[in-house]
Amino acid sequence: MGLADWGDVPTWIGAGGAIGAAVFAYQTITSQRRQIGEQRHFIAEQSRFMGEQQQNLELERAELRAAAEDRRWTQARRVRMHERQAGATTDGQGAVVPDDHWVVTAHNESDVPIHAVEVRFGSSHTAAEVYEWRGHWNEALEPRGERLTLPVHVLGPGRAARFLSQHWSPTTLHNNRPTLYFTDDNGVRWMLDYYGKLDEAPAPGAP
Repeated sequence: MGLADWGDVPTWIGAGGAIGAAVFAYQTITSQRRQIGEQRHFIAEQSRFMGEQQQNLELERAELRAAAEDRRWTQARRVRMHERQAGATTDGQGAVVPDDHWVVTAHNESDVPIHAVEVRFGSSHTAAEVYEWRGHWNEALEPRGERLTLPVHVLGPGRAARFLSQHWSPTTLHNNRPTLYFTDDNGVRWMLDYYGKLDEAPAPGAP
């Protein structure tokens, strides 16, 4: 076997170094790709986790808002209004004209007081009289208690007040149905109309 051709040794060494560098670069790139893949997977998992957490927070907030809204309505829903037309007058020929005024009983069935209680008839008429009430809502004018001022400042738990409208003709009476207004113990103003619809009352001056 002859002597190695030393003129080719540097070439081989250079080639070996290049191959080693290429292998190292490949391993480095492979490692970096693996790390990038792991980072992307981690980021995706974190994003999914954060998304689930955000959804859970939104659901909890929605439930809390719903619970708070339900509590806000709890007392107002326990205030009742009972109304009926009553009385009778005669016209110029002596014929009886029935149902000439409204009799409205407001009953606070909640456990805490309501405030500034009043009844409006139609868009502008206020009650002509209001009394403490101790009987059933469908009873006649007795047994009523003392006369109260309007609006009724406080109507305690389990208490009732009876409001009487002015005396009108049947047509005017029909066109001026009663609406009960009151403020709950948290300071929210409510309105309960003739048809039993309960709403938060608009602020004074609101359209």
